[in-house]
Amino acid sequence: MKKFLSVFLLLTFTLLFSQEKKPMFWQDIQNFKKLNQENTPPKDAILLVGSSSFTKWTDVSDYFPNKTIINRGFGGSRLTDLNYFSEELLNPYQPKQIIIYCGENDFADNPKLKPKEVVNRYKVFYKKIREKFPNIQVDYISMKYSPSRENLWSQMRNANKKIKAFMDKEPNAEFIDITKAMEDTNGNVRKDLFLEDMLHITPEGYQVWTKIMEPYIK
Repeated sequence: MKKFLSVFLLLTFTLLFSQEKKPMFWQDIQNFKKLNQENTPPKDAILLVGSSSFTKWTDVSDYFPNKTIINRGFGGSRLTDLNYFSEELLNPYQPKQIIIYCGENDFADNPKLKPKEVVNRYKVFYKKIREKFPNIQVDYISMKYSPSRENLWSQMRNANKKIKAFMDKEPNAEFIDITKAMEDTNGNVRKDLFLEDMLHITPEGYQVWTKIMEPYIK
């Protein structure tokens, strides 16, 4: 009877464990692992980490010829997700530079979020990077002002300003501001650089990013 009960409990535990809800973006991380198994990540590459602005930049290598780029952006991700999956996002690689685009979704996920909280989330991720890669170049691309999220622009500006101040004090670190380049001569955000959803950017938008990013690319 005891043996039967033990087997029953074991099966019950296994069933419950198998049905446990996977964390958000778990599948994206598994896809990255599969890519790494199929092709060993090259050393001394430029590692892109962040949200959908990187995910949708599927042809990023075409914009930076002669550069080795590993794109590990996953759409919808927040800085909290980068922190949660930091080991999976950093450990498999030996990059010479990491470029981050993330933070916009943190505000979209919680419009009441204070800029300081997003900045602190970024600092946590930055610290995780430095624990593994103390001397490589680390760059942060400013949060763009997506027309569909105009209600969040003020918070994003504040967070961008604080992250820039932080990065300016760090060695081998740069804040890459793409916001001005995405404005017209009157200082308005160029909607023509965005897709119909007014959130993600067009190939021309990526060309604008490329011109700003080029001086920072190792």
